[in-house]
Amino acid sequence: MNPATLSLIGLLVVIVASFSAKLNVGVLAVAVAWPIAMYAAGWKADALMATFPSSLFLTLLGVTMFFGVAQTNGTMAALTQRALRLFAGHVAMLPLLFFVFACAMSTVGPGSIATLALLAPLAMAGASRAGIPMFLTALMVGNGANAGNLSPFSTVGIVVASAMERVGLGGHEWAVWAANFTAHALAALAAWALFGGPKLLREHRVVSFDEPARLERNQRITLVVGAIWVTAVVLLKVNLGFAAFAAAALLILLRAGDDGAMIKAVPLSVIVMVCGVSVLIGVLEGTGGMELFTSLLASVATPETVNGVMAFVTGTISTYSSTSGVVYPTFLPAIPGLVEKLGGGNPLQIAFSINVGAALVDVSPLSTLGALCVAALPAGHDPARLFRSLLLWGFSMTIVGALFCQLFIGFFAR
Repeated sequence: MNPATLSLIGLLVVIVASFSAKLNVGVLAVAVAWPIAMYAAGWKADALMATFPSSLFLTLLGVTMFFGVAQTNGTMAALTQRALRLFAGHVAMLPLLFFVFACAMSTVGPGSIATLALLAPLAMAGASRAGIPMFLTALMVGNGANAGNLSPFSTVGIVVASAMERVGLGGHEWAVWAANFTAHALAALAAWALFGGPKLLREHRVVSFDEPARLERNQRITLVVGAIWVTAVVLLKVNLGFAAFAAAALLILLRAGDDGAMIKAVPLSVIVMVCGVSVLIGVLEGTGGMELFTSLLASVATPETVNGVMAFVTGTISTYSSTSGVVYPTFLPAIPGLVEKLGGGNPLQIAFSINVGAALVDVSPLSTLGALCVAALPAGHDPARLFRSLLLWGFSMTIVGALFCQLFIGFFAR
């Protein structure tokens, strides 16, 4: 069997394993890539090591270390408590607050998983106290966290930007964010209208939250350093990852955080997953397996339907698999070959469709976001009921995402 076919089989094995395997699929991907590259394709070890995405690794590490400090010194939790206090007394405004604040926090940099890990317990407890449906709360906070997840400062946004730049589609980071935000905002608005929002408006109920404690010295320093970091990246165009290393180091030197706690907060499993799968994709490209992969994708789409088809396919896989660790690193590099095989299609629109379609299903309880909402459910509520509701929602989003991308993605990808 030739190396191209072996590499494609290896990729399919990793994708299937990502549905249920306990082993980190990044580790599996490298283990699979090694014999295919060195023994089937005859590569040297240096050639295989060159497929490791060192730039992406350093960027992810730097960003997650900075937010590791912000998380462990209580800065993120303090901001969350203040946001809940902001709309005290207005129950009907709380679902909106959950969406807006989760989106804002995720956009600034922690990403959807870290945001939801901090916000979901507070949001679910506050919603229970205010009499807001748990399903509506989970959808608003989950969609909010995911709505900001593709910003240039987010871990997942960095993965997407890196993959798009590799195929010649760089420079569209904020347009990617806008498309993803719009899709999730529309989904959240539909959830609000269908699952209790109008009723909350009619009831005019009130609730109050305790006054949050004053920001501590370490938290104030973290906010100032974070603001300087974001400003330098946006206005001065400094490198995101290297600037994040400098910001994290400054926080530790100023004794605003502990380096041991910072390192422990880094999501190494996610970084290993993303970088490991990227190594296998590098082997797939180098052995000709990517051409076979794009041929398979082209067999189920046409230039006219490719946006919707890719959103549906990636959404379906993302329901069971890791969006950032498996779906994005696998499908985004296939875009140039897919367009060539189809004989048409807009590469940028296809990339946006992959990004949005894969993300929109992530409130499913089979994904980390939905699971965090179920885990944060207060006592007295039925977790099995919430699980079933979120599962149905996640599956329905495969179709919603496909329709959104087929009909509207062209407004964002120009």
